[in-house]
Amino acid sequence: MNILDHLLEGEGVEQRETPNRGGHITPRYLVFHFTAGASAQGSIDLLCDPASRVSAHLVLARDGSITQLAPFNVKTWHAGVSQWEGLSGLNSYSIGLEIDNAGRLTRVGSFYRAWFGGEYPEDEVIYARHKNEEEPAYWHAYTEVQMERATLLARLLVREYNLKDLLGHDDIAPGRKNDPGPAFPLARIRSKVLGTGVDGDNIYRVRAGMLNIRNGPGREFDTVAEPLPLDTRVALIEKGDRWSKVAVVGDDRTTGWVYNRYIELV
Repeated sequence: MNILDHLLEGEGVEQRETPNRGGHITPRYLVFHFTAGASAQGSIDLLCDPASRVSAHLVLARDGSITQLAPFNVKTWHAGVSQWEGLSGLNSYSIGLEIDNAGRLTRVGSFYRAWFGGEYPEDEVIYARHKNEEEPAYWHAYTEVQMERATLLARLLVREYNLKDLLGHDDIAPGRKNDPGPAFPLARIRSKVLGTGVDGDNIYRVRAGMLNIRNGPGREFDTVAEPLPLDTRVALIEKGDRWSKVAVVGDDRTTGWVYNRYIELV
């Protein structure tokens, strides 16, 4: 893939123009979202409907195909009321990437149900705590090809526009939004694209009911956050004999030390 005149080109890329757009921008950030919808096409249709008053630059389907709805130097309406690093209204400063994903799910028998009624099998679900919430929940998993394409898109956009950071909607609108959620490996992608120091190829899961995360490699150190629930994903930063430094996947700003006995490689 490549970018020419603010438009994405390459295999699996289509263009469709949304009327929901503003003036020109100089983007500083890439903001990741989940669609919380039943399909990529349904989300594209919504983002192109003038009555919806919402839009984004890109929609990434579960098969890896990409639809661009507006040039990258044009404002779209994906961020809403938002703030980051002293800036308000991130629509004016960011590129919005919507990823086809149902978001939060509710367990119903052997399946997991989205707010719109769609049901998903257990192998498409993770159980994890959102960084802005206290209790773990069920979340729709992203596909491998989505994560690969999201990483490639981030690299292209950072290089083309000299972007400062990769953010989640839940970073710029905490308490109001929870996308892209804990199932999305933002820490891993940020590491690969920006070189934040997190080893994105070593993802572990918490195998204890609750696991303390501390500011040093020992029980004498204070905790840095609430205990991590069972199945929380963490990315390895530094491996030790008994304790390892990790970043919580989806919340790489929460880092600390955990006891090796209670994590295992995914």
